[in-house]
Parts: sequence; C-alpha cells; structure tokens
Amino acid sequence: MDITRLMDEVKDELIRWRRDLHQIPEQGNELPQTVAYVTGVLDSLGIEYKTNVGVNSSIVATITGTGAGNGKVIALRADMDALPVVEDTGLPFASTNGSMHACGHDGHTSILLATIKVLNSMKDQFGGTIKFLFQPGEEVSAGARPMVEGGVLKNPDVDCILGLHIGHLSDDSKPGTFSFRQGPMMASLDRFTLKVKGKGSHGAYPHQSKDTIVIASYIVTALQEIISREIEPAEPGVVTIGKFHAGTTYNVIPGEVEIEGTARAVTAETRAMLETRIGEIAESIAKAFRGSVEFKYFRGAPPLINDSEITAKAYESAKELFGEDRVLYMTKPVMGGEDFAEYLQEVPGTFIFFENPMAIDGVCYPHHNAKFAIDEDLLPSGVGLFVKAALDLLK
Repeated sequence: MDITRLMDEVKDELIRWRRDLHQIPEQGNELPQTVAYVTGVLDSLGIEYKTNVGVNSSIVATITGTGAGNGKVIALRADMDALPVVEDTGLPFASTNGSMHACGHDGHTSILLATIKVLNSMKDQFGGTIKFLFQPGEEVSAGARPMVEGGVLKNPDVDCILGLHIGHLSDDSKPGTFSFRQGPMMASLDRFTLKVKGKGSHGAYPHQSKDTIVIASYIVTALQEIISREIEPAEPGVVTIGKFHAGTTYNVIPGEVEIEGTARAVTAETRAMLETRIGEIAESIAKAFRGSVEFKYFRGAPPLINDSEITAKAYESAKELFGEDRVLYMTKPVMGGEDFAEYLQEVPGTFIFFENPMAIDGVCYPHHNAKFAIDEDLLPSGVGLFVKAALDLLK
C-alpha cells in the first residue's frame, strides 16, 4: 500500500475540485450549488450517500470495506460553508459573488472527496465502515449539532471521528506541519448582548439623567475582572466586547446603550461561570447607577476536547507517513471555536491543524481575511493523513 503514490495520483483532481468549489462559495445551511457539485463528484465515483441528514445541505457518504479488519466505524468530517467576505486575492479562480472561502472549507471538502476516491479504490484492503460527513453551517455553529441530532453518528454507530483544518494556523508552525493536541484544543464560541437602560437627558444637565454611557463603560471595564481575578491564572478564558452602540449626537445622553461581545473557555465549568458572572456583574453595576440591563447569552459551539488515545494514534499515523519533522504536539489550546466539538461530545476523536498558507503580496494572511489563501500543492498531504489514520484505526 503506497499512500504517497495515491496522494500524487489524485492531486490534479483535488486541486480542480478545490478551485471549482472556491468559485461558488455559499453561506450557512443553504448550499445548493455546493451540494450539487459534491454529490456530482460522489455520483461519478459510484459512492453511496444521503443528503439533508438533520439539516439542509448536509451529505453523508459511506464506504464499507471488504477486507480484513475489526469491523469498526470511522467518521471523517469536512465543512463546506463560506463567509460574508469579498475576496481580494487576485487569484484567477477568485470568487466574485460577495462570499468567500476565507477559512479553507473548499480545501476541506476537496480533501475529503479525494480521500473518498483513494479509499474506494482500496476497500478490499480494510474491513469496517468509513462515514464521510460533509457539513454546512460551521461558521455560524449551526451545522454539526443538527447533524448529530439527525443521527449522523448512528446506523452504523461511529466509534471515533477525525477532522482537519487547513490554512495559516500558527506563526510557530512550518508549512506542511500537522499539529495535534490531547485534551482541550479550542474554546467554546459564545455570544452575549447587554441592553443598558437608563434615562436620557440634555448633556448640559447630567444630573437629570441615568447615564447609560457611564453605566455601560463601567460594565465593560468590570467584565475583564472575571478573567483577571475570578479564573485561575493558568486557565484560558476570554471576554471581548466587539460592539458598543450609544447615542446619536454629542450633547445628548442616550436612554439606551447596546453592547455585544463573545465569551470563550476551554472547559464546561469555566464556560458556565462566564455566562453566570457576565449577567451578575452587568445587572449589579446597572442597579448601582440607578439603571437596568437586559442580558442575553447565546451558546455556540462547546469547547473542543480531543480524545487522548485517538489523538496519539493519529499522531503516530502522521509521523509514520510524513516523518517526525512534520508532526508536533501543541503546548496550549487556541481560543478560536469550531463546531466539530459537537461530534466530540458524542464519540471520541481528534481535530488536527494542517499548516498550508500561501502568501498574497508577500504576506500569509489569517483566516477570515479577504486575502486568505492556501498552498494547493500541500493539499494531498491532508488526504494522506486521513487515509493513513483511518486505515490504522480500522486495523
């Protein structure tokens, strides 16, 4: 079994699929063009699949091996949705419809399609079943949970799951490097809103007001005390205010202020504490200044926590295939979020970072940037990792 040769053989199609998908980016859970393209490729490969499993635009393909194995069921996942970003890469296959695959999901999808082609050509060499999950709605945390509730991990029941994320993930990682982490790898992805209510007045007569800008400013400052004084110093946590809307002119104290932010944690306990304390602090400060606050908290993806055993096995698979210089263990989690975490709450598995940035104008731009780009020549390595890890887990 020469996985490297199979990677090379599928490279041209892989890149073509990626470029085709890059030109038809779609957002959220309504991806009609993307679904038509992916199912068209699956049809051409003769692969069985189901659509709309738990949510619109989802696709679940299946390959059952005919060789010897342990009869396990492995799942591999790719996300397909794009972002509301106007592309500015200057690439000949750049999107022009106002959306952009600025997070590498076109690469994830094409990698999974190429993985299917490779594994389908060698299904007599393994036993068991491999499910391939093509998921919408990752960017808005609206795809994985409905798929789980729709039974995507059942019939047959999945024993473990693997996911991959490409792009410019760390300045400390060399291109072509795979990064693994046992335990917490990514943070929860939550949003909250605060509507501070008081009493407006003329700016010349502040004593007649219940100044919402002052109240809201105290709240913004105080919320950071949760991170600096209420969370154990070695425990990661984030409270960020991204929106602060107040007033319409310079000399009027507004009657309301709207605040919106995000809270991140890598454990369920810290996540719950952040939700409770943000509300308590905001309400107490507003009351102290004779105002009030409406607090709403919206839970997105939970913390992404990798299974230690599956992670170690995937690490060894990657090391055996690519060499020790292309694999590493992360020393700390990152505070970005990923709804792959929803699958990991149901079955053991691991999420892997794959560094493959491409410079635009001499700069490797981060995810969600209009100039984000990936090195397509490295994409076959993602296929190799999926194939090798899946086969090793099925042995």
